[in-house]
Amino acid sequence: MSTPLISVVDDDPSVRAATENLLKSRGYIVRIFASAEELLRSPYLDETSCVITDVQMSPMSGLELLAEIRTRGYDVPVIFITAFPNNRVRASALSAGATGLLAKPFGAKALIEHLDTALKACGGRGGT
Repeated sequence: MSTPLISVVDDDPSVRAATENLLKSRGYIVRIFASAEELLRSPYLDETSCVITDVQMSPMSGLELLAEIRTRGYDVPVIFITAFPNNRVRASALSAGATGLLAKPFGAKALIEHLDTALKACGGRGGT
């Protein structure tokens, strides 16, 4: 089985860098994007095994990104991260089909546990 490619989408450069460093230290291939549109325009969406994305971004939110990924026919798992973890956000994310939701700041262990669960659920591949 090939090494999973994880796409990280967050408008905060420090969150992108920290998440990238953590995932690379665990042996994952990581691509980072400053916006949902960047990921959607990239050639990496086809290869992505899991998307980790912020909920609140502009102009396209994480929830809108998930909807667009599904519209394009991708069944890749999506893990949301948010600085505003309330019941409405959690319900919206989970009802939209998110694999998980983490509150910022999140611990490395929590992120890896969510990622392991997401990758096991899709057989480690993701994609279409």
